[in-house]
Amino acid sequence: MAFAELLPTHPDIVIARIESAPFGENTYVLSRHGRSECLVFDPGFEPDAVIDWIEAHDLTPVAILLTHGHSDHIAGNAALRERWLALPILIGRDDAAKLTDPAGNLSGAFGLALRSPPADRLLDDGESLELAGFAFTVVAIPGHSRGHVVFRTDDTSPLLVFGGDVLFQEGIGRTDFPDGDFAALAAGIRSGLYTLPDNTVVFPGHGDATTVGHERRYNPFVADDSGRAGGAADVNR
Repeated sequence: MAFAELLPTHPDIVIARIESAPFGENTYVLSRHGRSECLVFDPGFEPDAVIDWIEAHDLTPVAILLTHGHSDHIAGNAALRERWLALPILIGRDDAAKLTDPAGNLSGAFGLALRSPPADRLLDDGESLELAGFAFTVVAIPGHSRGHVVFRTDDTSPLLVFGGDVLFQEGIGRTDFPDGDFAALAAGIRSGLYTLPDNTVVFPGHGDATTVGHERRYNPFVADDSGRAGGAADVNR
């Protein structure tokens, strides 16, 4: 059964986390106080809980933002699109094909044959987005999935990163999938995340939020630039 909670952030910002079974995947609903528009990141296998939360708070989603195309992060797309017919789906260019390919999105291995509606917009590294009162930069960090992207706010303090399955609290995303690559993931974390301010908050696809500063110091799998931490392993989710 899905679990929903409000996360503490800036007083102007509302972030809800809806954790979906069976993989403990985090869907996030982001909005600003006083605005009716919201964004949905990575709707998982329990979309009714996401829809219920949005409707209970009188919000209207303006986009689905996908960090990557694995099934636990896209399973709710169809239900949200059915509820809001014009709701666009945005995903990194190199993961778009996974939306309609059960083998690529890994659902076929579980006998699910999950297919999402196709993407409405393909995203590239460095692209800017302005949605629901927020400004984002799209940052490509492959390794868990070839077309994985993260969404970094440009207009909040602290900065916020909706990171999917790249960087977890003292962990990283798995790289043993068909298009996984540990070296690419580690390089992307160092260049795309570890260069951000220490107080940058990372909202991962599984587990609790963390900060860039904490992971630079204590992540046992990806070293910071000083090389203090270390170790290459395929771990976590």
